[in-house]
Amino acid sequence: MTSMPVSQQTAPVINRPNSTAVGTIVWLGSEVMFFAGLFAMYFSLKANSPELWADMTKNLNVPFALVNTLILVASSFTAQFGVFAAERMQPRATGKSPAKWGMVEWFMISYVLGAIFVSGQVWEYTNLITEFGMTFDANSYTSAFYITTGFHALHVTGGLVAFLLIVGRTFAAKKFGHYEATGAIVVSYYWHFVDVVWIGLFLIIYVLK
Repeated sequence: MTSMPVSQQTAPVINRPNSTAVGTIVWLGSEVMFFAGLFAMYFSLKANSPELWADMTKNLNVPFALVNTLILVASSFTAQFGVFAAERMQPRATGKSPAKWGMVEWFMISYVLGAIFVSGQVWEYTNLITEFGMTFDANSYTSAFYITTGFHALHVTGGLVAFLLIVGRTFAAKKFGHYEATGAIVVSYYWHFVDVVWIGLFLIIYVLK
């Protein structure tokens, strides 16, 4: 039996992971460590001032925070629907039905919901300061509260900017291709991350008071 010449043998196919997606996941890993530090700070200060925590948490508007949380969670679902549209290479709507919406429409809904969430946090800060005098430097609780929730709000704002960049790049591109779809998927990774982090913050700050 004669063996097949080396030149005719089929070379193995190597499926390399997308470098952009891998880089994003590694970067999100560093963000996990960042927020882990914030959680550790919050718990450390709480352990040293349990009476202060019990007194200050009475001023939190838990029902409002719950509604705001549900809005952010909903934006994560709409972002994922946008990813599904991007994966099937559908940048824009092909009809009026939500089933025919493209990535742009779903991402813009996520943007609006995220903007409502940030606006809700600003309203909450204003209410706590004007009604209860809970300024940033009032005590260790207020400092921990504003640092943890404020840094998260900054991350959400960064996600809103990313949504606009992806939508703008989609309109600027002559043809929606793999490059644009990868960008949409990467932004969804980040958005799901800030969503999960906020759920943790909500449970710690508003539920486990």
